[in-house]
Amino acid sequence: MLNKLFKPCLLALAITAGSASANAASFEIEHLPQVQHAGNITVAPNGNVTAYTLSQPRDLIAGDEDGVADTHIYIIRDDESPSLFVGGQGSVSGLQFSADSQTLFFKTQRDGDKNTALYSISLSGGEAQKRFEFDTGIGDYAVAADGKTLYFVARPKDDKEDLTGKGFKAYAFEEDHRLAALWQVDLSDSDAKAEVLFNTGNISNFDLSKDGKSIVVAAAPTNLIDDFYMKRDLHVISTQTGAVSNTIDVPGKLGTFEFSDDGEQIAFLGGTDIHDTSAGVLMLADADNPEFVQLTKDALQHIQDIDWLDDDILAVAHRGVESALVVYATDGDEKRTYRTSSDIVVRSADVGDDEIRFTADSPMHPREVFKIRRGKSEKLTNHNAWLADIDLAPQSTFSFEARDGAVVEGLLITPKGAAPEGGWPLILTVHGGPEAHYSDGWLTAYSLAGQFGAADGYAVFYPNYRGSTGRGVAFAKEHQDDYAGKEFNDLVDGVNALAEAGLVNRDRVGITGGSYGGYASMWGATALTEHFAASVAFVGISNQVSKFGTSDIPNEMHLVHSLKWPWEDNWMNLIERSPIFHAGKSTTPTLILHGEEDTRVHPSQSMELFRSMKVRTDTPVRLVFYPGEGHGNRKAAAQYDYALRLMRWMDTYLALDATRDAPMPAFDLGMSERLKGEEDATE
Repeated sequence: MLNKLFKPCLLALAITAGSASANAASFEIEHLPQVQHAGNITVAPNGNVTAYTLSQPRDLIAGDEDGVADTHIYIIRDDESPSLFVGGQGSVSGLQFSADSQTLFFKTQRDGDKNTALYSISLSGGEAQKRFEFDTGIGDYAVAADGKTLYFVARPKDDKEDLTGKGFKAYAFEEDHRLAALWQVDLSDSDAKAEVLFNTGNISNFDLSKDGKSIVVAAAPTNLIDDFYMKRDLHVISTQTGAVSNTIDVPGKLGTFEFSDDGEQIAFLGGTDIHDTSAGVLMLADADNPEFVQLTKDALQHIQDIDWLDDDILAVAHRGVESALVVYATDGDEKRTYRTSSDIVVRSADVGDDEIRFTADSPMHPREVFKIRRGKSEKLTNHNAWLADIDLAPQSTFSFEARDGAVVEGLLITPKGAAPEGGWPLILTVHGGPEAHYSDGWLTAYSLAGQFGAADGYAVFYPNYRGSTGRGVAFAKEHQDDYAGKEFNDLVDGVNALAEAGLVNRDRVGITGGSYGGYASMWGATALTEHFAASVAFVGISNQVSKFGTSDIPNEMHLVHSLKWPWEDNWMNLIERSPIFHAGKSTTPTLILHGEEDTRVHPSQSMELFRSMKVRTDTPVRLVFYPGEGHGNRKAAAQYDYALRLMRWMDTYLALDATRDAPMPAFDLGMSERLKGEEDATE
């Protein structure tokens, strides 16, 4: 059916396609190292200076060494152009201005540093100075208004004798009981020793009141990631004594939190209950009262970020695939929504002296810095100006009706021009979580084919299936106690709707995704094999039973996904909702990729599916491991390798001239020639 929900999008596609330059180059995988994203934005208290980080991926073809993306600090003074303030290789994070707006603090680890340390640099110029290094890496921190007292989160040093050099490397799983504490130290005294201010539980982050008298900390009972997700509460303590004056028992997941300017209230993001999949609801509590109110629990949205705006709360709300900058009164009344450009998605915001600055991206550019001027948004940076010379493919919203009548939406990127007879081949890209969502912004990265997929002749569809955030708590919970049920039925229904609209070729559909999206890709290759001509599964789940025993988030898996423990009459249900159960009927050529150091989804999950398909079928299957990588590839070489393998697999089994019975492509990518900047002769 060409359902009426999609008709407006056809016009949008036509308008966008007609406006691009016919002579511009297409986006290719090799362009990925040029994509820069602004982030970690903060506004000086006087509102005159904005600081932010800019990520710069390593470019192996240009001769860079392998590694994670470097981050640089840029500043914007008043309305001047942005300028590089702190550069060089390495990671920079935790930007914070001094109370007098004259100094910028940040965290980094430079040559000679054993751990991540605190640095500062004067806004008038000069070199950055190391201010403090602890026995272990510094986590969250705050510098008091007087510029002297540093509060920071860190784990205590392990005092056990290090015998690893002699070969003694054994350790007990989940028995490192060192908990991160909140420490304080006098920055004005170079000989001062850090002292513990608060150490009840494992501290993750905190906020210092403007008057410097109180701190609200988030603490979990242990240092396990599972407790970080599901068991953190808020404690208000005195900066003088460390004594607890109030505890707020957060019912489920906890997000960001912040004192009001007068220190009397705490705004925070959280889950409505222990079964809420995410922390997307705005909450408000008095600093001296354990009770709180849920201000937006019924809103069809997911709040990403908050900041106080005088006596109100500024919220970055994601609503479907769009976003809004919303001002809430403390009684929950929506006072106003700022006008932002219709084509951008706001990601984070910060307020300084009533000056609102925020980061946002769009289908036409990655994340940049914007400001609110006279109630309207204005773009302040253009770090990806080179994209003006790239003929980007059109992107639009595609909504469809699922088999049970629910309306599901997603985002569609298509090649330029009219669809070929029978439709474009499709790369269905499934997000993880499933408590996440795609927004109508920049959708191209090493694992998201987006623009380079469209340049190679593929339509790329990003569905926000049942279980996604962005449409309220009830929609996000619809996947619970129903692994691979309507959530993955939505994927097939979306493909069918695209095919019936004449946009994609139903016989040339590939599926890909990471984590929960990897689970979907494995499910698509097995239980739903008749629908998919190729699958590329990244850090995916193949066995829900063994996943419980090998993951670092078993409680989160139980509380917000399965709602039952495996032994609660659930063993067979979990097995039947596992791709390995259906592996024997797979006819979908499957590429499986996994980081060897993944603790979230153990690499054995990929091994199980590989072995099941290898033994039970003649279907092409390949398993690729990435040493040193975890739940997602961080280093340039692993990312480049991944993108090339993703597209080579799709080209082999999905392209208009491809066949499902084709032999597997060669493992060798011709990387040495690629790194010389030469064309791979095998392509």
